[in-house]
Amino acid sequence: MRRPHLPARLPLDPYVLALLGTVGLAALLPARGAAAALADGASTAAVALLFFLYGARLSTREALDGFRHWRLHLTVLACTFLLFPLLGLAARGLVPTLLTPPLYSGLLFLCLVPSTIQSSIAFTSMARGNVPAAICAGSFSSLAGILLTPLLAALLLGGHAGGFSLGSLLKIVLQLLLPFLLGQFLRRWVGGFLVRHKKVLGRVDRGSILLVVYAAFSAGMAAGVWQQVSLPRLGALLLVEAALLGVMLLVTWYGAKRLGFDRADRIAVQFAGSKKSLAAGLPMASVLFGAQASLAVLPLMLFHQMQLMVCAVLARRRAEDPLDDADDDADDVGDAGGAGDSRGRGGELPAARVVEVSWSSQHPARQAR
Repeated sequence: MRRPHLPARLPLDPYVLALLGTVGLAALLPARGAAAALADGASTAAVALLFFLYGARLSTREALDGFRHWRLHLTVLACTFLLFPLLGLAARGLVPTLLTPPLYSGLLFLCLVPSTIQSSIAFTSMARGNVPAAICAGSFSSLAGILLTPLLAALLLGGHAGGFSLGSLLKIVLQLLLPFLLGQFLRRWVGGFLVRHKKVLGRVDRGSILLVVYAAFSAGMAAGVWQQVSLPRLGALLLVEAALLGVMLLVTWYGAKRLGFDRADRIAVQFAGSKKSLAAGLPMASVLFGAQASLAVLPLMLFHQMQLMVCAVLARRRAEDPLDDADDDADDVGDAGGAGDSRGRGGELPAARVVEVSWSSQHPARQAR
């Protein structure tokens, strides 16, 4: 029987702490009146800037070059934009027993957000999986999410996300799609500049998202949305998200095995198909939800930190397991609470590398090193 074995230090994303500090600032000193209008305008500009930078940094050519592994990429896309939303819709039965309608809307929105790139790569590398496949799968998910996330949100969330009104679709095009396409178009000219100033632009990314969060939570405070949330409801939300993450980790691992993928590919499918991007979801929520964005992004913020801690343990276990499929018995389940044999193979990434830096301007391929 295997002994539980946890990393010496679970990853606590420092950016989540910064986000929580921003939420606290908005609760104590929310923007009101003219300051609220200024914050809203700055937030709108920040969202456009973020998606321009996403487009300018994402190498579409490298993603398309990896399409030869199309079965793996389609599997990840199906997990991200089909299975996750189906589970989110199934959670509708938890309203109002466990979740309030606003919290459920946030949970469903979480299920519609694209996968991460950097942390999927880092965890796949740590677990000794197919890193090039994880790079391409994350890139495909990010590209698809630019269109699919807003459209799925409009379809499944109805009035909470603006429905299919002309104004809502126009906001999506102007604030999300157009800046992203402009970044892709200008990438050949601005790509070198982005690489040379990646640290500065990383701070711009982080600051922009913090501004978006402050504006959203300030609007939420002014609208009184936080009066709808209680500690028992937050505890119930955490339990539901833990179950959601557990189901996705199991399905991606064993489902990939049933589809005939080898161990390295299954690791890539598991880590790319079970994650959600905080950096992509926050600005999208500010566009789609307006004053309700503060509650809409709360489930995503909690899920983000949960997936980091759980997947850090799981990636370590995958690295310590035998490299063949012979040990895929009942002990080798998809949860992160188990442990592998301590074989101490060389080349494992340190635990600190698994902290997601979705806002980083660093090229995804560098994370695989």
